[in-house]
Amino acid sequence: MNHTQSYTINGCIFQEFLALLGRVVHSDLIRQMEYLKVENEILRAKCPKRITTSPVEKRRLIRYGLACRGKIKGIISIVSYSTFRRWVNGDIRNKYKLAKQGRPRKTTQEIIDIIVRFARENLGWGYGRIMGELKKLNIISLSRNTIKAIMRQNGLDPAPKRANDSWDAYIKRHFETLWACDFFTKTIWTAMGPKLFHVLFFLNIRTRKVHIAGMTAKPNKEWVMNVSKSVSFLFQDKTKKLLIRDGDTKFPKEFNELFKDCNTRVKKIPYRSPNLNPYAEGFVGTIKRECLEHFFVFGERHFEYLVREYLKYYNTKRPHSGRDNKTLEYRSRRTNGRLKCDSRLGGMIRHYYWG
Repeated sequence: MNHTQSYTINGCIFQEFLALLGRVVHSDLIRQMEYLKVENEILRAKCPKRITTSPVEKRRLIRYGLACRGKIKGIISIVSYSTFRRWVNGDIRNKYKLAKQGRPRKTTQEIIDIIVRFARENLGWGYGRIMGELKKLNIISLSRNTIKAIMRQNGLDPAPKRANDSWDAYIKRHFETLWACDFFTKTIWTAMGPKLFHVLFFLNIRTRKVHIAGMTAKPNKEWVMNVSKSVSFLFQDKTKKLLIRDGDTKFPKEFNELFKDCNTRVKKIPYRSPNLNPYAEGFVGTIKRECLEHFFVFGERHFEYLVREYLKYYNTKRPHSGRDNKTLEYRSRRTNGRLKCDSRLGGMIRHYYWG
């Protein structure tokens, strides 16, 4: 018997009714993106039809555009998507490549690759620092101008501009020991009327596993501290860790001290900067889009059931695009059996396997 039948009336008919009503709900993030797209279209209409960009500006567009993956196709407006792909494929480098002057260089490709590696892995190294590292390795002596030209040909800015640290680089430096926490909400229908429930969760950035600390309709400071203590065992090892959170007033001052005792530093992101906590925001969007927005929830037990069932699927059998579309635990082996499907939550969760 399907586990969700105790929460439905007349089986599939009522389930489809709930799913239909749930699709009306849209996340705030989607509405904000739609507004920004309309605003951008209006601003673009007031600009010249063709906007020229410098090589540095193009490199910035490429850097942030690639981070959007396939979604950049529906966002980019300053140039066509095909032009953007040509930039990525190297046309920009060939177009703005410096003309060779003076006697031809005899720098081998191996040395060029080493210089490019030094520059990319050490954002604070200037031409002189790279030249010194080459001498230390007994590599042929190169002038500052030669190193400068090689870096420019490979689209690398000098140290002051290249060293401008980004939040993305900060995240990657702490990737192995990084955690994030946040709240998501859902309106629940109870005997006393609708109530807004808050759920506090913790997410391990490296493994992508999510741990629910607790859920309540009254998320006061005392409740936050109690449920945070219940998951503090996740931070008990000796490794120094970093926990990202937003400036939500539900987090008391004692919250930081609690995790400080667990060898974990809490990093509060700036006001109204959800993009600085992308993994937690991504999970909130995923669980709402794939599960919660398709249900009207009747009672706290129903809500707990939905979250528990989805989290079990998310942490084990759901493919994750950020991990090369692999699951976190489940590994399927092709057999001669038939393709089967494990359906949960009225068909909102479907897991296929050979059996």
